[in-house]
Amino acid sequence: MTLVTGATGTVGRQVVAELLRLGRPVRALTRDPAKADLPGGVEVVRGDLTDPEGLTAALDGVSGLHLITFGGAYFAPLETGPRIVELAREAGVRRVTVLNGGGPTPLEDAVRASDLPWTVVMPVEFMANALEWADGIRTRDEVCEPFTGRLSAMVHEADIGAVAAVALTEDGHAGQEYLVTGPELLTVRDKADAIAAARGRAVRLVELSEAEAVARWRAEGRPQDVIDFLLEVYGDTPPEGRTVLDTVQKVTGRPARTFADWARAHAGAFRA
Repeated sequence: MTLVTGATGTVGRQVVAELLRLGRPVRALTRDPAKADLPGGVEVVRGDLTDPEGLTAALDGVSGLHLITFGGAYFAPLETGPRIVELAREAGVRRVTVLNGGGPTPLEDAVRASDLPWTVVMPVEFMANALEWADGIRTRDEVCEPFTGRLSAMVHEADIGAVAAVALTEDGHAGQEYLVTGPELLTVRDKADAIAAARGRAVRLVELSEAEAVARWRAEGRPQDVIDFLLEVYGDTPPEGRTVLDTVQKVTGRPARTFADWARAHAGAFRA
């Protein structure tokens, strides 16, 4: 049995789906099982990583554990890592994957410091982030973004899930840090063009100034630390975010999915 935390999130759903594809039993942890909307065959249980004392039943009989590092409002880093590690050890967990949140976090630190066999999965920008453009494309046929020439090796969320699923079910991945990217470098224009091709209608690209972008993000209610992060990574994307690696091929045995693949699968989200 593998317990997937964050099971209703963008990546968690893909970890669940890949484990099911591999024929493995899956238990999904969520705060609200009634709203989980997960595939049949998944055992959905109530739980919250911010309250680890309630995880004992969820961990019963579990050999693999997929962890996220954030919980609560605005992705606040979880402070409960040491207790979660203790409970996992007591339950007899044999493999742990941690979805890296973009930097050091207390939970990931606790897992790394433990004697549990761990694997850290470190994805770059998710292809699913393009869904933020859906409303503008559906209603105005346009994408409005700053720093449109920025390069991204963005990764399909299903490939992140596939890498995690392999590490949860096969030996040889303990102590590994897997930086997971897509197979190509893309600008904002490249992504808009791929969506246009997938939906069968052109998409205009409108470049925002930095000030215009900040004003929009504030109007959307984004906290200042999130705005600062976006300015940093969009204005000067770190090398790991714009370097293509073959991690997906090496770990899963098949090529990483392209953004064109992703756009075709999600074309309906961008059609009026």
